[in-house]
Amino acid sequence: MEGLGLVIVIVASVLLVIGLTAKFNMHPFLSLIIAAFLLGIFAGLPLSEVVEAVNTGFGGLMSGIGLVIVFGTIIGVLLEKTGAAYRMAEVILRLIGEKRPQLAMSMIGSIVSVPVFCDSGYIILSSLKKAIAKRAKVAVASMAIALSTGLFATHTLVPPTPGPIAAAGNIGAEQYLGTIILIGIVVAIPTIMAGYFWAIKVGTKIKVEGEDEMQIDYDEVVKEFGEMPSATKAFAPIFVPIILISLGSIVTFAGWEGLFFDIILFFGAPAVALLVGVLCAFALLPKFDRETMNDWINEGLKTAAPILLITGAGGAFGNVISSTNITGFIESFGNNPFLTGAFFLLVPFLIAAALKTAQGSSTTALVITSTLVAPLLIDVGIQDPLPMALVVMAVGAGAMVVSHINDSYFWVVKEFSGMSVTQAYKGQTGGTLIQGLVAITLSIIIWIIFV
Repeated sequence: MEGLGLVIVIVASVLLVIGLTAKFNMHPFLSLIIAAFLLGIFAGLPLSEVVEAVNTGFGGLMSGIGLVIVFGTIIGVLLEKTGAAYRMAEVILRLIGEKRPQLAMSMIGSIVSVPVFCDSGYIILSSLKKAIAKRAKVAVASMAIALSTGLFATHTLVPPTPGPIAAAGNIGAEQYLGTIILIGIVVAIPTIMAGYFWAIKVGTKIKVEGEDEMQIDYDEVVKEFGEMPSATKAFAPIFVPIILISLGSIVTFAGWEGLFFDIILFFGAPAVALLVGVLCAFALLPKFDRETMNDWINEGLKTAAPILLITGAGGAFGNVISSTNITGFIESFGNNPFLTGAFFLLVPFLIAAALKTAQGSSTTALVITSTLVAPLLIDVGIQDPLPMALVVMAVGAGAMVVSHINDSYFWVVKEFSGMSVTQAYKGQTGGTLIQGLVAITLSIIIWIIFV
């Protein structure tokens, strides 16, 4: 099959994924695999080739980013279990100052969410958020929105969070992870600030029921958490891998050669850098026994498993698309201004936004969208590190728009903040819309200036 008929089949397969996950509550892994097989069959591929495309797509993606996802998830669990996430929050609060509590919460969320999922990060920091709000005498809703949007920005834009890593792997940009981290930070900062200003503008006008009677003390919250690790130990599992990956990218870009630079490239490989991060996280452990060295690691592996499966299924889905004649159809639109230059970024943004809004999961939106746009990149001339990083940013920006009632994160924010559904729509849904628009706008501007 080719031409418009093939496009209709691909669109139908995407709608099938949305329907199975949103309507019938099927796990995204199964819905993606089923859609991949049906897409190959209805696209007219030989049955043996369909099976090969699914297997190759699944395994090929895992070989590139599987270990990165596993190590990153283990780091997140260890930061959560040892109190390191809480220590980071306390340090940032001291640095920024209690006179700007919402800004402190935005920064805390953005850093904690790099290795820790935004849902978990919000739950971990919920009591701290309420205690600071009480101490600083500011609206609880404004603190809730500042925290949730800070967490959300890096969750969708900055590796080693699994979503952006999966998107990078799907479009074949895993070797440019250092560039993607750098651009992700650049795009995330204004996006975080957009969430902060939304918290100030809208959150301060939201009155959570019972917040005046809330009895919670900041010092008591910190004391109840117990002994926490030092700031150096707390931040090391996040920043050491990022530094190593960045150094590796610099050496690759500069083309330096020699034993010393080979060593830097070795440690700058994402899988090795994240493994070093895991070893840094071991320094946080209060003791080395079965609970910490086995049970906690096992919890990280359990957390990583569904992400790996969804990511691999997305790779299978994308490989089936690549095995069809879709590239020939794309080439016929080569002169379309929306498939060239900065305007191309609107394509992954709108696809991801539609998927996010329809089925709720940002990670699923990142995976599916990146698999859909991957075949387009070579045909529109996107092969260099910066343009590919900006494509990941566009997908991440779309995966923010919007968090509402079909998103588990929406309910975490609502329940742990005490907001009503209507208030959560104003704060959380409105904030994520603004963030997504800011992220895609900045990505387009960077493309226009530097590409």
